[in-house]
Amino acid sequence: MSDKRRIGILTSGGDCPGLNPVIRAVVKRGVTQLGLEVFGIRDSYNGLLSSPYRVMNLGRDAVRGILTRGGTILGTTNHGSPFAFPMKQASGEIVYVDRSREVVEAVRILELEGVIMVGGDGSLKIAHQFMEMGVPMIGVPKTIDNDIAATDYTFGFNTAVEVATEAIDRLQSTAESHDRVMVCEVMGRDAGWIALHAGIAGGADVILVPELPFDLARVCDKLKRRVAAGRLSSIVVVAEGAAESTFGQSIVEHGDGGGRMPRLGGAGAYVAKSIQERTGIETRVTVLGHLQRGGTPSAYDRLLATRYGFGAVELVREKRWGEMVALKGTEIVGVPIIDVVGRIKTIDPNGQTVQAAKGLGIEFGI
Repeated sequence: MSDKRRIGILTSGGDCPGLNPVIRAVVKRGVTQLGLEVFGIRDSYNGLLSSPYRVMNLGRDAVRGILTRGGTILGTTNHGSPFAFPMKQASGEIVYVDRSREVVEAVRILELEGVIMVGGDGSLKIAHQFMEMGVPMIGVPKTIDNDIAATDYTFGFNTAVEVATEAIDRLQSTAESHDRVMVCEVMGRDAGWIALHAGIAGGADVILVPELPFDLARVCDKLKRRVAAGRLSSIVVVAEGAAESTFGQSIVEHGDGGGRMPRLGGAGAYVAKSIQERTGIETRVTVLGHLQRGGTPSAYDRLLATRYGFGAVELVREKRWGEMVALKGTEIVGVPIIDVVGRIKTIDPNGQTVQAAKGLGIEFGI
């Protein structure tokens, strides 16, 4: 048995630019300066559900050179929760089994004082469930969607906005060359932060977000007025969770029924098809998809992720288990995970950013 304090760290949910900088900061602060032992748990909680356990002792050499790398050296998954773990039967049927006690036992066997969990809203809910079972947890907010409550920004969001903005910039030139409407679908699930920020930064003419169910008639009227004024090309940015006010729900491809969130998709294609049918203007759609989640993190996200990793270790050092690091203004603080669970941060329709966009003539379809 080691006489050092020993902690685990895992990355959970979808990948996101900045995961590796968090891991690097936890190791550099925890191992190099505070003398902690840090064990990386592979593929989210799955590493603790394997036999033998899939964990790695993270020393400084393990994190050398990963600051600029996208993805996560620990691996991750968004397929199921230990509380509803998918298991394939001999018949081929998938059943969902509660394996949470196996995770609790693994933490005990590995002699981990607690676990730093880097994840989004769903992963934070799972972390809270383990806290209720006696496993000390620290949360680090991760998602390109920027929808986690109690923090001003999540790392990964800035990179996604940069990617989306560059794509819109490129679509502008091809739209102008062919006198087309170009529809760009971006990620964000039930929050329109990426669409709003990238749409404004890219000079979009229409932005459609989940928080403001849209009327296609208003969208098409805006585009026809542009044509009448001699503006023959337009850019429409659509958040994947955007919904037409007539129907009031997002377009869903499918879900697996096991606690995994339904997969959104098709909003951009639907809007593009509807615009062309209603206006006669040639319209094309580009779906950015996972391009927004891959690749090297922006400088801002590297900095924020590094500060979050450092802050998480400070919470461990002070034994403030049960908290999540958060950005408030310019400061990194700890907030209770329970204050985050079950809440998502969405755009305020009356907020300054939306009002500024409207003041510049951007149409939201309302």
